[in-house]
This record gives sequence, structure tokens and C-alpha cells, in this order.
Amino acid sequence: MSAVDAVSVEIDGGTFVALVGASGSGKSTLLRMANRLERPDEGHVFIEGEDVAALDPVRLRRSIGYVFQNVGLFPHMDVAENIGLVPRLDGRPAPDIDAALTRVGLPTNYATRMPATLSGGEQQRVGIARALAGEGRLLLMDEPFGALDPLTRDQLGKTTRALHDALGLTTILVTHDMAEALLLADRILVMERGRIVADASPREMLNGLAGPEAAALVAVPRDQAAKLADLSR
Repeated sequence: MSAVDAVSVEIDGGTFVALVGASGSGKSTLLRMANRLERPDEGHVFIEGEDVAALDPVRLRRSIGYVFQNVGLFPHMDVAENIGLVPRLDGRPAPDIDAALTRVGLPTNYATRMPATLSGGEQQRVGIARALAGEGRLLLMDEPFGALDPLTRDQLGKTTRALHDALGLTTILVTHDMAEALLLADRILVMERGRIVADASPREMLNGLAGPEAAALVAVPRDQAAKLADLSR
């Protein structure tokens, strides 16, 4: 079975897209094709009209913000060094670290902290700041909040959406959490067995207009909300 099978999708600039589906459905593989961490056996990936296969992979990746689930901060570098890594590798001036930290809700005195001294949520905030420091307009996020507690996850989701709006980003978020997708995204793509089986807005999905696969995913947060409402009575 193909990890990604005959997917054809176009994403408008400035859109916040959530890519949802069960484990193994092909979400992360599809995301990683955008910056050539995975190479399709057939077909092409275009960013602003350019075939990524024709671009230098190192330059391509430095032009795209990428946030991992496991953060991937370099443990021997302090926070400022981690955030400024891409501009430094590109030979560009260092970013304004104070502004970068403030943007993701961290105190400016965290610049000299080492990653091991930070909580999981703080590390992920640094990861987001690092992804944005390259000043790219495409932000890819692969289950970035999956290992975090619910409160931190909710706060970081709101921070990411606010940054998306403020900076005019195009954001693609891979998530297993349908409630997260519904609350954050403008558009939701549902994957199953390597194919996109639903493509709709959150409102359309909540109104049952996106097909049975989407309805099954929406049913989970809907049922949870109903049970919580019963408990509060």
C-alpha cells in the first residue's frame, strides 16, 4: 500500500490548513514532501509555482518553517543560538531574539537558557520561534503539540493561530485531534489510507457536509462536549 496515493490538492496562500486522520494514514509523509524530506515516486509538489524537485533541498528547507513533535532543539546551544540558527547558516544578520521570544510568549531572559532547563511547552515555543526566524511564509507543523498537557496544548494552539494571522503565514498542521483542527483551521483535509477523503471548512464538517469519514472524526469531540454538558447539569 502506498503511504500517499494519488493526492491532488491546492492550498491558497494565507490559509491555515489542518491535516487529520488516523495514525499511518499518510499525513506526515504528505507534509514532508513539501520540503523534500520525502520524495514522491510519482507526481510533483509546487510552492508558489516552483517544482520543489528542481530546488536545492538545503535552501528550500531553510526557507520553510518546520516544527516537529519532538521539538529537535540542539541541546548544546542556548535558546538564542537555537532561534538564530537558520539566519546564521544563511549568512544573514541574527534575528531580534527579544522580539522572537516575546512573539511566542516567553520572557526575554530565556535567551541564555539551555533547552534542558525548559518545560516541554517552553521548548516547543522556542521551536516555533526558530521556525519563524527564517522569515519564510510557509509553516509546516507535524504533531507539534501531541506530547503536551491539555492546557499547554490549548495555549500553544492559540499562539500559533495568532502568529499565523499576524504574520500572514500559510500554515499546514498535522494533528490527530479533530477538536484542535476545528478550532484552529480555515480548512481541514482528512486522510485515510494515503488518500484525501474529505476537504471542507470546519463549519461544513460540523454540519455533516464532508462525508462519513469526516463525520466519524467530528463525532468524537461532539460526544465529549455532550458528556461534559451533562456532567455540568
